[in-house]
Amino acid sequence: QAQLVESGGGSVQAAESLKLSCAASGAASTTMYMGWFRQAPGKEREGVATIGTGVKTYADSVEGRFTISRDNTKNTLYLQMSSLKPEDTAMYYCAAGDWFTLEPSRMSFWGQGTQVTVSS
Repeated sequence: QAQLVESGGGSVQAAESLKLSCAASGAASTTMYMGWFRQAPGKEREGVATIGTGVKTYADSVEGRFTISRDNTKNTLYLQMSSLKPEDTAMYYCAAGDWFTLEPSRMSFWGQGTQVTVSS
């Protein structure tokens, strides 16, 4: 059974840092690509960052502030978030699939999400 479990969310002040983790198991751990997506209240889910072997891509809004990484030995995905802004407040989801994309509809497996709240 495919499973993705996020952790590391919380409430921080603007300019602070936070690191998210996502543990993958089953079919979700064998996909080519994994990524982070987020959804703020009243907004559509959007791609934040995606990683594959030798490739990474970021949304323009987080480029230079967020870093995605993957430890294949632990089947774990990470998102290091720095210089956080109030507009980064959202539910953050881990996803896995076989497309190198920031398009949520292309991902096959999803976690339950972890909340990130940034206050000014």
